[in-house]
Amino acid sequence: MSTSSDTHPLVEALAGPAERWTGMRRDLHAHPELAFEEARTAELVARALREAGLEVHEGIGRTGVVGMLRAGTGPVAIGLRADMDALPMTEQNTFAHRSTHAGRMHGCGHDGHTTMLLAAAEYLAATRGFDGTVYFIFQPAEEGRGGAPAMIADGLFERFPMQAVFGLHNWPGLPVGQMAVHDGPAMACSDEIEIVIEGRGAHAAMPHLGADPVLAGAAIVQALQSIVSRNLSPVDCGVVSITQFNAGEAYNVIPQTATLRGTARAFSPDVRDQLEAGIRRIAFGIAAAHDVTAEVSYRRGYPPTVNTSVEADFCAGVGRELMGEGAVHTSYPPSMGAEDFAYMLEQRPGCYVWLGNGGGPGAALQPGHEEGGGCMLHNPRYDFNDDIIPLGVAYWTRLVERYLARD
Repeated sequence: MSTSSDTHPLVEALAGPAERWTGMRRDLHAHPELAFEEARTAELVARALREAGLEVHEGIGRTGVVGMLRAGTGPVAIGLRADMDALPMTEQNTFAHRSTHAGRMHGCGHDGHTTMLLAAAEYLAATRGFDGTVYFIFQPAEEGRGGAPAMIADGLFERFPMQAVFGLHNWPGLPVGQMAVHDGPAMACSDEIEIVIEGRGAHAAMPHLGADPVLAGAAIVQALQSIVSRNLSPVDCGVVSITQFNAGEAYNVIPQTATLRGTARAFSPDVRDQLEAGIRRIAFGIAAAHDVTAEVSYRRGYPPTVNTSVEADFCAGVGRELMGEGAVHTSYPPSMGAEDFAYMLEQRPGCYVWLGNGGGPGAALQPGHEEGGGCMLHNPRYDFNDDIIPLGVAYWTRLVERYLARD
């Protein structure tokens, strides 16, 4: 990581062991593991925590790991969380640390998140410049499988009582050396929609003898867009996207059934409720108008990721100390993506921040050496930017030292 005269001394100090941490990160990248299968990663994490002198608890939420570090006699405890799982996708990078497992890839930077939190645990165990308890939470199965609720159900907050919990995610498109902190919603809920339309099959040349589920489905797809444009307040945000329309097997047969699937996203529980109610109302109403029936399944997934104001303000202050006043964005647009750290924020106050990874959508890539996070998340040519490791470690370190200050 290049340094300048205005680089914070802590970041400069942490640049020393960055080469070793980079090696760890690239080893994790080369050996991606899917949700609840993170056996190798969890073993590496547990071993590194023990070597640093932490008390280690394994098997929480199946493959989750928690490391505990105490310093002084302070009664306050906080949690720091990193996700460990990879994505079921094929990597297209050709650098030396590319995935060695076909169909699995660290396409979201969880390898970097795990490395930064491990490095912070190592540094804090050596320096112990705080007064209280830190729980380092290494979570499995963030990518759609609910690793956070699995850890919570396994007694995360009862076994490791903490007053607040914090998360971090790299963010391509946000320059290196910058951070985004949201006071309130940072990411949306992620819900699944399925609408099964039952009509009456008929010959395509004699549609009057049937009830066409395709026509009804097309009307439903279009009408669903009116929920956001005409039912929500213009100052509220929501998304309804139908991504699958499956019907029919022959060009000359009006099918009996059509199935629609998609997703709904919102930043607040009220808007989420409005989306679900609107989807049901429109599907049933249009089905009745077309003389067909509709069965609606609305499955609620991850809730919105909502930061608490006090913790968001605190994290922004930590970021300004390390990166400078203009480097911390508190009005950065939130994302309609989802994150299961949301479940932890439903249990405790806390804050989830985005750390600039550089690059971004459409960024140029060097063939065969696509380093530096040039792509957006979940892209087959994405790679975590190793240059931000010292900054991420510094952020975790200073957050602990400030939140659990000795005075």
